[in-house]
Amino acid sequence: TFYYFTRLCLEKVLVQCILQSRPLSGADAINALRPFYFAVHPDFFGQHPKEREVNENSLKRLNGYLENLQKPGFRSFKPTQLTFYVREREPNSSNVQESFSASGFRAVSFTLHTRDLLSTVLDILNSCSLSTEHIQSLNVNSQPHKEAKSTLNRPIKWDKTYYSFTGFKDPEEELEQAQRVETTLISWLDGNEASAVKKLKKSLPLRKELERLKSELSHQLQLSDIRWQRSWGIAHRCSQLHSLGRLVQQRPEVLKNVKGRTVVFTDRSGMSAAGHIMLGTMDVHHHWTKIFERLPNYYKLQKRLLFLEDRISQLLGGIQVIYIEELQPLLTLEEYYETLDNFYNKLCDSRLPFHPRSLRGLQMILESDRYAPSLHEFGHFMIPTVCDPATLQWFIFAKAQEARENLKRKEEMMITEKELIDTSTEKFSLDRLYKEPSVSSAQMIDCCKRLLEESLPYLQGMHLCISHFYSVLQDGDLCIPWNWK
Repeated sequence: TFYYFTRLCLEKVLVQCILQSRPLSGADAINALRPFYFAVHPDFFGQHPKEREVNENSLKRLNGYLENLQKPGFRSFKPTQLTFYVREREPNSSNVQESFSASGFRAVSFTLHTRDLLSTVLDILNSCSLSTEHIQSLNVNSQPHKEAKSTLNRPIKWDKTYYSFTGFKDPEEELEQAQRVETTLISWLDGNEASAVKKLKKSLPLRKELERLKSELSHQLQLSDIRWQRSWGIAHRCSQLHSLGRLVQQRPEVLKNVKGRTVVFTDRSGMSAAGHIMLGTMDVHHHWTKIFERLPNYYKLQKRLLFLEDRISQLLGGIQVIYIEELQPLLTLEEYYETLDNFYNKLCDSRLPFHPRSLRGLQMILESDRYAPSLHEFGHFMIPTVCDPATLQWFIFAKAQEARENLKRKEEMMITEKELIDTSTEKFSLDRLYKEPSVSSAQMIDCCKRLLEESLPYLQGMHLCISHFYSVLQDGDLCIPWNWK
């Protein structure tokens, strides 16, 4: 009797404590995370396509986690590992809007396993070394972070005998077990296969519709290809193709100059540095029509750009200037031409003594967000537009032989990667196996080699994406990290 009387009194105290402080709402959470969103938002990583994509995907998974926290009665939580690229802060800035420098960013990885919004928000901010002082002004129960990590964020800690006697689960013990258990490929597939299969089956009619629309428009307009800059869902892509199809019906005359070109649905309209027609997904037909009408002028500018690349090549001993979509930011033709023009004028003024054709067979890309030249594993030089000419000359001469060896290794690596993708697709009866642009060929090769050593019946008929984290996409694609365990 005394035990139950004591328990009743404690429960009354607990209820009173909870009622005294307002719980964190969804709107509060968004407001509290503003410094975090400002530090990781993909729009600030326009010059870094790999990091932008990682942040986009991680934000999707984080938003899903936050939504689940707000569902009444939701109890099925699994630790969620997230990786973000966080923009570096200026040490002496007091203004949040100006507190991030353009000098760089850092990668931050952390695992969410909390069951309430406040603890989750504090975990995120502390993991990214961001201030939590502003949470005090939200008038919520913002206890010190150590207490916030407690699963229920409650003021009373029950004795272990309470859980033994009642049969209830100890939340702290559950949390400790979750932290000890490391996600493995087999366990993750076992827990997520059913969800992925359900989503995949639901998306199949839309996938067929997408292929039909893409094939019809490519044939009708005699396009080389139709692509998407980001990993939008199938329904979103179908909607974009329907929109293009309506424009073709309404204004067929404006599309007479697209023959042989590639159309890319992206964030803005224009022509890309690679010569592809960009259609901004937020633009209306009027904007698209203007782009198609300007194509003759774009083609003239592209010829001037190619001539400029050739002139730079001649000044640098025959080294080829290239633009790699997967590794460089998505620049417009005008932006890239201006970059090349400035670099060309700088070379002309410096008169570097490169022997004609001494560097033929080598490649370089220009980058506006670097300060020191480097050599990529695939053999091309990454040259900053602000690079000192003397430094540039020394670096290219010093690394020329290594660059040739890397280029040769690149060809071998690409062949190996394709063979492993084909072999893995066939062994596991996959419908599709692909990787995110931020996954390198070396990482993909390592991943496929280890996959081929496993027996994975779960994967039959699935779409498998090699990424940096585990996730089931909205259309049923399975994402697994390349370095899975």
